[in-house]
Amino acid sequence: MPELTHITAPRGVAPGNGYSHVVWGEGRFVAVSGQLALDENGDVVGRGDPAAQARQVFANLRRCLTEAGASFDDVLKLTFYTTDIGILPAVRAARDACVDVTRPPASTAVEVSSLAHPELVLEVEAFALVPAGG
Repeated sequence: MPELTHITAPRGVAPGNGYSHVVWGEGRFVAVSGQLALDENGDVVGRGDPAAQARQVFANLRRCLTEAGASFDDVLKLTFYTTDIGILPAVRAARDACVDVTRPPASTAVEVSSLAHPELVLEVEAFALVPAGG
């Protein structure tokens, strides 16, 4: 695991609520495209259930990170795109089951008008840093 530095409250900036404002380190950069609540067949998981969709999204992120030789411990940044910002508590619960909440990644949440499928409410992309040669 690379050594990552997490700053939750830089001087003059209000502390992040469950995220770090700044994260840095050295290693091999991994970018994971936005993941959706789709199963391995491309079918929507959790229709009408934001918590189930969030769990599926994070399961897909885990699979993608694993393919790149990374884990949630290596994640520097998460970007959340949701059609309803009100589902963030469900998203945070799914995220908190995966990340170290004492050193959370930098994060951005954006409400959007739609995603790739009308029944999807969440898309999450991740940037990670793994040890060089890892």
